[in-house]
Amino acid sequence: METMDTTSYPTLPRLNEPAPDFEADTTFGRVRLSDYRGKWVVMYSHPADFTPVCTTEFMGFAARKPEFDALNVQLLGLSIDSIFSHIAWVNAISEKFGQVTPFPIIADLDMHVSRLYGMIHPKAATTQAVRALFIIDPEGILRLMIYYPMTTGRNIDEIIRVVKALQTADQYHVNTGANWQPNDPVIVSPPRTMDELAARKKDSTLNIKDWYFSTKTLQ
Repeated sequence: METMDTTSYPTLPRLNEPAPDFEADTTFGRVRLSDYRGKWVVMYSHPADFTPVCTTEFMGFAARKPEFDALNVQLLGLSIDSIFSHIAWVNAISEKFGQVTPFPIIADLDMHVSRLYGMIHPKAATTQAVRALFIIDPEGILRLMIYYPMTTGRNIDEIIRVVKALQTADQYHVNTGANWQPNDPVIVSPPRTMDELAARKKDSTLNIKDWYFSTKTLQ
């Protein structure tokens, strides 16, 4: 049987493991990912400067920056374009659309960061980083990865929702269900022993639908 040669494929970062650190030039100067330890990081790549879908995304992230700030989130953009291209592009966005881009954009000309995070997908784009997004927690742990096709822009509402869901899960040691929004009931992990099940049945704060499915409202 013919085997697949995987030597040319990058090793993708994995959830709940340390996000690969890096140092890179950005529109805000030289930065290291570890500079943002203590903050949540939303890092997202775009295929190229001066492209329409990417322009809408950057305007979308920039317009919502106060909401990300309130969640202790640092935004980081990235593409394999140069610093000069990034500066020209954000200047054009400001002049043509009236939207300032108030967060760093990484210039990844050598594709070092793109390869670290598995953003180079030859079948999708031979010379560009695909549309990918990563959420990294304040301890530097990778918590979420989303990859989008070249044709489809991201939903900023969903990214904010996911950050809130992750923060809620961490703070209260709970889970959040499909379409969860702040103030919605949260899901309590299933009991792991018969004693835990017995205790759960006596817990008046829980809405128990079945032995494995219980929700509660956070105060």
